[in-house]
Amino acid sequence: MGSRSLFAEYVSLNKRKYLFGAVLLSISCLLQLLIPRILEKFANGVHALTISSLGILQFALLISAVGFGVAFFRSTSRIYIFRLSRQLERSIRDRLFQQWERMPQEYYKRQRIGDLMSHAINDVNVTRDVAMQGVFMTVEAAILISVTVIAMSTTVHATLTLLVMLPLPALSYIAYKFRFDIQERSLKVQEAIGLLASRVQEFCAGIRVVKAYVQEQDQMKKFMEDNQNNVAANRNLIRSNSLFTSISQGIVGLSYLISVLFGGILTMIGAITIGEFVAFNTYLSFLVSPVENLGKVINTLQRGRAADLRLREILAMKPQVEDEKDVLPITSIKGGIQVSHLTFTYPGDDAPTLLDINLSIPPQSSLAIVGRIGSGKTTLVNLLMRMYNPPRGTIFIDGMEISQIPLRVLREGIGFVPQENFLFSTTIAENIAFDPKLYEQSHIEEAAKLAQVYENILHFPLKFETPLGERGSSLSGGQRQRVSIARAIIKDPAILIFDDSLSAVDARTEARILEGLKQVKKGRTTIMVSHRISTIMDCDQIIVMDQGRITEQGNHYSLLRKAGLYAQMYRIQQVGFDIDPRSSDLDMHRRS
Repeated sequence: MGSRSLFAEYVSLNKRKYLFGAVLLSISCLLQLLIPRILEKFANGVHALTISSLGILQFALLISAVGFGVAFFRSTSRIYIFRLSRQLERSIRDRLFQQWERMPQEYYKRQRIGDLMSHAINDVNVTRDVAMQGVFMTVEAAILISVTVIAMSTTVHATLTLLVMLPLPALSYIAYKFRFDIQERSLKVQEAIGLLASRVQEFCAGIRVVKAYVQEQDQMKKFMEDNQNNVAANRNLIRSNSLFTSISQGIVGLSYLISVLFGGILTMIGAITIGEFVAFNTYLSFLVSPVENLGKVINTLQRGRAADLRLREILAMKPQVEDEKDVLPITSIKGGIQVSHLTFTYPGDDAPTLLDINLSIPPQSSLAIVGRIGSGKTTLVNLLMRMYNPPRGTIFIDGMEISQIPLRVLREGIGFVPQENFLFSTTIAENIAFDPKLYEQSHIEEAAKLAQVYENILHFPLKFETPLGERGSSLSGGQRQRVSIARAIIKDPAILIFDDSLSAVDARTEARILEGLKQVKKGRTTIMVSHRISTIMDCDQIIVMDQGRITEQGNHYSLLRKAGLYAQMYRIQQVGFDIDPRSSDLDMHRRS
């Protein structure tokens, strides 16, 4: 992870733009210093009774003109600097999303959605505030405090200026004492927000289960606990900020007290004029806002540091699966698959999930994978799509090492239908045509027909333009599976993979889908993972997996003759029983 913050990198790339914004703000600060000088002359004139009504009007117009100039340059610089911060916010979110797209599945298994949302929204917002309020108030404070102190000491009284400034360095010590406390409490606030967001997301996703098991009160209790933790974390942060601000204001108040006491004495003994006394206190009033803002700046910077560390940690992660340096300049694959002595262990696991897998799938042939849950079927499929990196020299596509095939080419050449069918909250047509290529309506309809979902879609009022709810909740489980199948078919891939993707359809619909797939399977390699023998019995070859190994291999009839696990599954299903896909053994469950 780089040593420079995201904001520092951004400033380095936009030095001139930030310098221009600082120049605009400097002009505003310098114009502001004219007001005490005008008030000094006005107060001396009033005290000496040498000012006329016309003179008063002239002073008023002059102060108004200066005030207009201050407002113009200050607002212009504010808009300019704030625009830069919004561009930084957009840039970080783009980088964050691109990084998430590169991260493997394993990463998302370890993360809560609420935490990811907190990073994308709250952490980025805090970083934006550093570039927005933090920069503006810091530049303004640095310029206004320095030029004001110089003006106070050179135009009024140097000793009085020194006395007034004596308490102010204490602000630095207070800021140092509070910075770690504020940063730690800011971290706890972000963690509480992430936990609360995760609780809401989990509740919304599982609302049907919550209602079915009458767990509303229990869920409400858990939410109230998380919400209370969020309130407590924010309360602690506010307490630290408030205490810091109060102490800062007390220090500024002490400077005012010194100004009134010693400035009044100097005025009475004639060391300074009444106009200089007015000008001095006006200068001092200019210091109040920047000094008070230092507390906000310290708070913003500490919160920004905590957010920046989290964001840089994500952006610095190296994706485990990406194009290797030795990728070949190919644009497509044909579908021949060779697996040689494949043994694979998931990151962080002790025991391997796959053990010495050897397999040959000729181009345009079909393979079926059956076996118990946890036997390694889905793991093998994931490795064929390179969702994880297989060991070198174990998986080959068309004779090429899988790591030498560009990821985009590999995955464009594979049509995948997962067991858990995810649909986006767009239209049915957009879900089917979810591919970089553009498809005509006729292609979308043809894919829907092959997946046996065309008639169902026509029953909706808006047909293919029907918007789906979150995760496709507008459709039944079987309809979602068939839309997912249509999404894979429309790609016209070299390899089609069905990961137990017919489990949510009835036997009659399954038969129609399989009949349609006979046409789709022609000219491409097909891999079907299923616990239903009726789904895979026509495949060219079938493998039976158990505890990460291939225990049986052959076609339907040869496996029946072996009288092993496959034959046992077939007999159970033939006599009216079915294998529960969730079971780790061959428990029998009568079909309802």
